[in-house]
Amino acid sequence: MKAIHMARTGGLEVLEYVDLPDPAPGLGEVLIDVERIGINFIDTYVRRGMYPRPLPLIPGYEVAGTVTEIGADVDEISVGDRVAMAGLSMGSYAEKMVIPEWQAVKVPEGVSMEEATAVLEQGMTAHYLCYSTYPLGPEDTCLIHAGAGGVGRLLIQMAKQLGATVITTVSTEQKADMARSVGADHVVLYTEKDFREETMRITDGRGVDVVYDSVGQATADDSLASLRPRGMMVLYGAASGAVKSLPVSVINAKSLFFTRPGLNDHVATPEELAWRAGDVLGWVESGELSLHIHDTYPLAEAGRAQDDLENRRTMGKVLLAP
Repeated sequence: MKAIHMARTGGLEVLEYVDLPDPAPGLGEVLIDVERIGINFIDTYVRRGMYPRPLPLIPGYEVAGTVTEIGADVDEISVGDRVAMAGLSMGSYAEKMVIPEWQAVKVPEGVSMEEATAVLEQGMTAHYLCYSTYPLGPEDTCLIHAGAGGVGRLLIQMAKQLGATVITTVSTEQKADMARSVGADHVVLYTEKDFREETMRITDGRGVDVVYDSVGQATADDSLASLRPRGMMVLYGAASGAVKSLPVSVINAKSLFFTRPGLNDHVATPEELAWRAGDVLGWVESGELSLHIHDTYPLAEAGRAQDDLENRRTMGKVLLAP
């Protein structure tokens, strides 16, 4: 099979397009013929060595395809099933992938492979952020960074379903239009205005109840400053670089809460995975959740796709096709 192979960490040059032996399913596993692969920021963190993983490896945590072979003791998945997986097993940048049966989410008939891949990881991330990490309600005002990005766009929609008021940040007027189109109440172009000052103005000096921050280093300090007393800072990404430390004095000054959650811990059981994936895919099938796919790149051009993602040349989801 063709795959992207990483023998070392570093720049885009470490992503090598190679021939590798086809995998075979073992006990409790299924083999997927990959149709679409999702690209996420975690893939770039792994490539650069920010999230150390044993080498060599095939990157990627998101996939959709058709089951072509099953191992022993597989009961719920059959050959021919359309399935997707996100956030739990690495190795999706390939023509074939083996995953544990319990991680394989059946794709509803009314959802395409492109849609399933485009929504699963980022949709379940948005789901745990606003349903579990800080459960939003009609009385809440939230600040969502990168509102035209993959998670941001979905998180805005879910926040509005829950009745919250949404402030979001974007870099261009085009991205502002996209954020407004999915329900954002207030959009701040951070390239033109100070988002902390705008947030405090919009909230009449109170601050927001929660900040969902996927940017990291460039925004963390002002995100904390945008919170109300006893508000929550949710740092779930590091697009601008890792946040190495946060001043305890600033957290203490307003009795703030801080958390750095990850998807794996929020889909760690079959029951929780079924809940989040079922909600997200169901909303896509019903039309309640709007998706935007930026582009689909050939697998051989995974490096170009990651480069476009890292350098903010994308809006919405980036996919690969074997």
